[in-house]
Amino acid sequence: MKLSLQLKLGQQLTMTPQLQQAIKLLQLSTLDLQQEIHQVLESNPMLEMVEENEETGEDNRLNEPENTASQDKNKTDSSDGDSSEWSETIPGDLAVDTNWDDVYQSTYTTGSGSADTDLPDFESRNAESETLQDHLLWQLNLTPMSDTDKEIAYGIIEAIDANGMLTTDIQSIHSGLDPELEVEEDEVLAVLHRIQQFDPVGVGYRNLSECLLIQLNQLDAPELAVDIDNAKNLVSNHLNLLGNRDYAQIMRRAKLKEPELKRAIAIIENLDPRPGSDIAPPSTTYVVPDVIVTKQPESGTWRVDLNPDIAPRLRINASYAAMVKRADTSDVNNYLRDNLQEARWFLKSLQSRNETLMKVATRIVEHQKDFLEYGEEAMKPLVLHDIAEMVEMHESTISRVTTQKYMHTPRGIFELKYFFSSHVSTAGGGECSSTAIRAIIKKLIAAENVRKPLSDSKITKLLEEQGINVARRTIAKYRESLSIPPSNERKRLVD
Repeated sequence: MKLSLQLKLGQQLTMTPQLQQAIKLLQLSTLDLQQEIHQVLESNPMLEMVEENEETGEDNRLNEPENTASQDKNKTDSSDGDSSEWSETIPGDLAVDTNWDDVYQSTYTTGSGSADTDLPDFESRNAESETLQDHLLWQLNLTPMSDTDKEIAYGIIEAIDANGMLTTDIQSIHSGLDPELEVEEDEVLAVLHRIQQFDPVGVGYRNLSECLLIQLNQLDAPELAVDIDNAKNLVSNHLNLLGNRDYAQIMRRAKLKEPELKRAIAIIENLDPRPGSDIAPPSTTYVVPDVIVTKQPESGTWRVDLNPDIAPRLRINASYAAMVKRADTSDVNNYLRDNLQEARWFLKSLQSRNETLMKVATRIVEHQKDFLEYGEEAMKPLVLHDIAEMVEMHESTISRVTTQKYMHTPRGIFELKYFFSSHVSTAGGGECSSTAIRAIIKKLIAAENVRKPLSDSKITKLLEEQGINVARRTIAKYRESLSIPPSNERKRLVD
């Protein structure tokens, strides 16, 4: 093999630290961006927040120390003759293929440094919620029991999940107890029955039938005694038929008339099949819209504005910026210069993020204005490539902009990705959005006869009459995405 040297010319995309920072800010959600800004404000002395009560005139007066400092510098350093670096433009020849910290020695931290480890986490402490086990143990401590029964109760409560269901059988709980207690399985079952009377009623159930029966036994309504007995009969002996909504078979086997069956089912529907789920509900997720869309009453057009509350107004502190001297190479001056440069690029990245978000949101509103006017059924097909061509950006950039970014409209708050959907060809040669098809399916099911619900095949035929050709399996997929059960599970006795 002969060794040789060859010279080749080529192009390669490089990632500058500025571009890395801009991409990072672009893909952050609103809450993450606020946290990022807060951390940068704490670490960079060159950045400060503009207060809401400050006016433009006050901002101009903040630049006066800069001019004074420049004049003093010219007097003391006339040989240099340069003004403060505060007046320089941002250079564009920074190193590439590196991280920001490799260029600027910043004091930025992630907020988890050793300085904060000794501080109490009041937010986490206050946010702690009570679990179902805590709720049951609190009641157990108030219930008069022997020490042996309490040991059994502890084992039972540990085996109850968040919904209130007992996940372990009686034999396993009995075998897991201390042999010195010398208890029988009947004693374990007796303690379980006592726990099932705790709040919420029905906790510790082993199957759905037992859960509903416990709650039915707690009902105290003498005027509904007959209907409650019928409900107990349905839950004990005909629960499978009730789940399949085979009402004709239920009335024949239970020897009930239709009005009696209706009243019994109404009682059962008011019961809770997961009694423990309400004790420790899931944490609430708050959504802050990034853009706000409003309709102008004068012209009838739609206007897109950035939410002014998503990020505070930032500026460079003129007093600190005036301290930077070009010819000074001391550590303090280098520290100030690096922080000043980082602050400039951070402000520029924030501005770029807002401009890109506004461009994408404006194009989405222009394309989906029929949705804003008439609702989901007027949604048009839209993909990332369409918006990328409109704003002359790459699809990956559009994907970053639309992820975890929300738009506030008169019809509600939607993620930007909500406005993107695939298309389905129509009989007339046009296209229909999959979101619009879901809205039509939801509307058809809402208006159906509950005694004879629409099957997926029937919905397919109804859509064909409207010129929309969709396969039955596609209808089933869209229906499941809307959390709508099949036709046999939607059947009701009453209209």
